[in-house]
Amino acid sequence: MQVAERAGVPLERANRLWSALGFVGPGDDAVVFTDDDVRALAQVAAMVDQGVIDRDAEASLTRSVGQTMSRLADWQIRVLRDAVADPERAGTEQGGMAEAVAALVPVMEQMQSYVWRRHLAAAAGRLFPVSAADPTSTTVVVGFADVVGFTRFSRTTGDAELGAFVEHFEDASSEIVAAHHGRVVKTIGDEVMFVADDPRGAAGLALDLVERTDADDGFPALRVGLAYGPVLSRLGDVYGPVVNVAARLTSLARPSSVLVDRALHEALAEVPDYELRRLRRVAVRGYARLEPWALHRR
Repeated sequence: MQVAERAGVPLERANRLWSALGFVGPGDDAVVFTDDDVRALAQVAAMVDQGVIDRDAEASLTRSVGQTMSRLADWQIRVLRDAVADPERAGTEQGGMAEAVAALVPVMEQMQSYVWRRHLAAAAGRLFPVSAADPTSTTVVVGFADVVGFTRFSRTTGDAELGAFVEHFEDASSEIVAAHHGRVVKTIGDEVMFVADDPRGAAGLALDLVERTDADDGFPALRVGLAYGPVLSRLGDVYGPVVNVAARLTSLARPSSVLVDRALHEALAEVPDYELRRLRRVAVRGYARLEPWALHRR
């Protein structure tokens, strides 16, 4: 209650923002808040009061920040835990490790701020040129890259090897997507979702993903589905029929292959680098006559 009063924010609103950030509400007598909490609450409230964002955007902003930071913090702590448990560091003194962690916090804080600013600038460059009539909609290529037979692979693979594969898959995906000026939307273990503004770049991206995985002996193959069209962007994710089509094409693709929809086929028709072969129309959930095209390099 004291935090809300000092920030000049009604208690109900303060509790709502606190929950949106992903924090459990403390008891009335708990002493867990600092001046930073007061400052953060006041800053978020000020953005609404000054008309920078509305109440709906306030909830979305706090929720997205909370979810993103929660995942990031969980991953960072797990990495540190694994480092401490490393047999090669078994002789490291606990105090030394504690000092290392303490030294890491300001470094990570600075890095997160730097990376966020770079991504913010890139996102602004992508989104500000869109039509003012519908600023939330933009036309992109949506893609899914799926690991074939991941369930079977995970059952026959040790935890260490499985973890190494997932790490390798995410690293390679991020590297290739960035190299083709795309953006990773999210990764879900055995699948990565990405978007790209340029159809030609998206095609090269998909083929590079498949070829990179094929070159890695002992790892499962990938299959990729691509669809081109308008999407709704919200909280870093994208939505719309194009996303559904890309997902359906991915499920239809054979190992080490890339399938695209008709819209992307038309966008690539005059590009000499690629060959597209029309496949038989198929009925999938939500689409009675989905028309896939197989993408290959010339």
